Amino acid sequence: QLQAYGGGLVQTGGSLRLSCAASGRTFSSYSMGWFRQAPGKEREFVSGISRLGRITEYADSIKGRFTISRDNDKNTVYLQMISLKPEDTAVYYCAAGMNIATMRNGGIEYWGKGTQVTVSS
Repeated sequence: QLQAYGGGLVQTGGSLRLSCAASGRTFSSYSMGWFRQAPGKEREFVSGISRLGRITEYADSIKGRFTISRDNDKNTVYLQMISLKPEDTAVYYCAAGMNIATMRNGGIEYWGKGTQVTVSS
């Protein structure tokens, strides 16, 4: 089970850190990812991190502004977001999968409940 939290309302240029806590003892067996869905749009890949955190990938739209990390001892994955823009407004979801490439192609083993991020202009 995955639970994302840390969303909220922030002004343009602001920062937020999302967290996603996983229950169970197999967290380090999965690559983890963040996805988002804006109103009227399809869910899209934001970022992914490999099981041990050695490999990270980012969508072009957020590259340089968002940083994904994980703490396997705490069963938690994070998404640090800076320089937020109104177009980052969306519900953000964390997800677990076998590897980042598979997750980017829709191969998600577990979805977490989303957390709303709203960036005001």
